[in-house]
Formats: sequence, structure tokens, C-alpha cells
Amino acid sequence: MSLAYRANADFAQLNHPMRVPLSAEIHSRPFLQVQAPESLTHFALYLRQDQPSRQNHRASQHKILEQLCLHYGVATPHPQARYFFHDFGRFRLKWECHTEFATYTFVERGEPGVDCRASFERMPLQNVPQEWLAGLNGKIIVAAHVLLCKGLVEDTAFAQDVHQLFQGKTLVGSQVANGAEVWTDFLIQPDGFSRFVVRDLQLKELQAGRLVGRLLEIETYRMMALLGLPQAEATQPELSGIENELANLTATLVRGDGDEDQHLLHRITSLAAQVEKISVTNSYRFSASQAYFSLVQSRIAELREVRVEGMQTLAEFMGRRLAPAMNTCTSVAQRQESLSKRIARSNDLLRTRVGIEQEKQNRRILQSLDARAAQQLRLQQAVEGLSVAAISYYTLGLVGYVGKAMKAGSLPVNPDLLTGIAVPLVIAGVWLGLRRLHHQLSGKH
Repeated sequence: MSLAYRANADFAQLNHPMRVPLSAEIHSRPFLQVQAPESLTHFALYLRQDQPSRQNHRASQHKILEQLCLHYGVATPHPQARYFFHDFGRFRLKWECHTEFATYTFVERGEPGVDCRASFERMPLQNVPQEWLAGLNGKIIVAAHVLLCKGLVEDTAFAQDVHQLFQGKTLVGSQVANGAEVWTDFLIQPDGFSRFVVRDLQLKELQAGRLVGRLLEIETYRMMALLGLPQAEATQPELSGIENELANLTATLVRGDGDEDQHLLHRITSLAAQVEKISVTNSYRFSASQAYFSLVQSRIAELREVRVEGMQTLAEFMGRRLAPAMNTCTSVAQRQESLSKRIARSNDLLRTRVGIEQEKQNRRILQSLDARAAQQLRLQQAVEGLSVAAISYYTLGLVGYVGKAMKAGSLPVNPDLLTGIAVPLVIAGVWLGLRRLHHQLSGKH
């Protein structure tokens, strides 16, 4: 035994740290084990948050579960638990914590022979503490009653009698799982709950639990998917206003009034910021709605529906009622993306035009600088001519003083003649000296 234990311990050290949690993940939410007759009350609690946070969401949902458990003196699950099941005696509770919501499914064993109407008046809800229910104000997104009853295949009159259990005129029903019938109208009844009737005709072991679980998931995911619709409808007027303003800005851009380019650029940048804000606000909700809608379609496909004559199936109902709402969310998401691209193109076009205009202005500035440089060159040349004359004049004056000094020293020199002879030489020397200095300063040799 010790050798086997040591071998197992050594092998366990070889496991990836996530192997055990990942293996347990697919078993973390088993279906309820129910058998007709059973009655179920199902809640889905949605805690709206500005930014989805799994940690804060899970802590809040655990606090609500803890309040219920403390009422009955039951130990609460670990704060990181996402699944909880307990038999409270009068009812059984299955609790699941999802990314955005948590579900409470209360199950109570029914009494054989009780008709459906009487059964809906004796649901597990009556065993739930009223003070706990009152504390859920504003948190319940789904509330449903499910009645699982036993039936006979030959009882065709049930399809006519079941209408009395629902207030809506649109009743949905079908044969599912090769051994049951499902009836609902997906409407909230006067008691505040939607209703489902599942008639067990010849379900095998565990089939009833899987079937009821899928129906509750369809109802829950349907409501969660629809959370994106109000945002989509509220966003459409905003997008229409932005599109109209973008059209006006584009028309102004086409007219090509360069004086308004900076103002247009500011307004287009403001539109881009508005669209980005809308997209950030809606992206998570729209993506979640599409994910929930995919789950609804998947769960309906798993029911393997067979039409009941004269009734529409769950798949047809969802195709006519839920799919258009999801298409609205998809179209708004695509409209956001398209509008963002159009604004980006207009922004690029305007920036290009502003850049071209700036290049023209720079070219004009350079041309002006060239003209000024040429003017300065001409002035410099004129100044150089005056400088040659002035320097030559003062130099010749010095030569005249030298000649007078030589004459005063008894040398045979005529100062005036010396000055006259020196005039061309001095002028040439000064001019050459200035030219040489100019070449040195300009970098030429």
C-alpha cells in the first residue's frame, strides 16, 4: 500500500496545475435529477454593473445565497464556488453562478393525481422566505414555474386543456426528446412568472432532468440575450444624428473651402470620439447577446422537436420573435463599425487636404524667403560697390598724406601725382580684397 501511495503521489506531481480544475469544469453543473410529478421555481438574478467584473459579481451573488442559507441554518459554499446543491427538506435547491447572473432552481416533489392548475398554485415558491424575496428587488431577470407531470401518449385532449393554464393567445408546444411534450407561451403570467408544462410520456432515466434544464436555460438565455435590445434601440437615434452631421461635414468638405478645414477637422474628430464612446459602451452587451442567442439556438436544437399538429414549435417561435431582436443588435453593431470607418475615411481625406494646403503655404513661404534672399543679395552687391568707393577714398587720402610726408622729407615726390597714380591700384586692390573676403564667408575658395 505504501508503494502504491508513493507511486500515486509521484505521478500527481507530474500533473499540470490546471489539469484537475479543467477536468472538473465539465462536471461542475450537472442536471437536476427529477421525476414526474415535480414542480420547479426558477430565478435568474442579474446584478447590473458599469463594468463586468467576475470577482465583484460572484461576491455579490454569494452574499445573496448566504442570506438564504443562514435563514435555514445551512452552511454556505466556498466563496469561489460556482455550483451549490442542497436538500432543504421541504425543497431542493440548485444554485449556479454564471458570468453575469446566478440561477436559483427550487424543486419540490409533487402529489400524483393533482391537476395542472392546482399544481401551479402550490409551487416551491411558497417555501421561499418572503423577506429574502423582498430583498431581490430589481435583481430578478427571469422568474419561471415549471410543472413536470406524467401523461399518456393516447391522451390527445391534453393539448386542448393546456390552453387554460396560459393567459397568452400564442401557445407554443412540441414533442421533444422522443418521449415528452413541452408547452409554454413565453409570457409573464399575472402571478409574475412565466410557465412551462412538461408532460412526461415515456422519458428514460435522467432525461427529465436534462429536458427541464434545457428549458430553463432557454428561458434564461433568451432574457439575457434581449438585454442588448434596449441599448440597440437607444443607440439608433444617436447614430442617426452622427450620420446626419457627418453628411453635412462631408458636403462642406466637398465644397473645398480651405478656410474651414481646421474647424471641420475638429468636428470630425469629435464625431469619431462620440462613435468610439458608443462602441465601447455597447460592444460587450452586443457580444454577450449574440453569445446567449447562440446558446438558445443550441439548446433548442438539443430538444429534437417534433411538431404537434396546429402548434408552432419553440424553434419557430424563437425564429420569429427572438431572431429579429438579435438582428437589430447585430445591425446596430455593424452600423457603429461602418460609421466609424466612414468617419476615419473623412478624417484621413481632410487631413490630406490640410497637409496639401500646409505644403502650399510652406512653398509660398520658401518662395518669399528666396525673393528676400535675392533682394538682400542685390543690396549687398550695391553696398559692396559703395564700400569699394568709400574704402578707396579713405585709402587714397592716406596715400596723399604719405606723399606729403615724403615731400616734407625732401624727397622728390609730387603728392598729387602719387595720389592720381594710386587711384586705379587702390580701387582694384580694395575690390579684389572684398571679393576674396566674400568668397571666404560664403564657403567658396
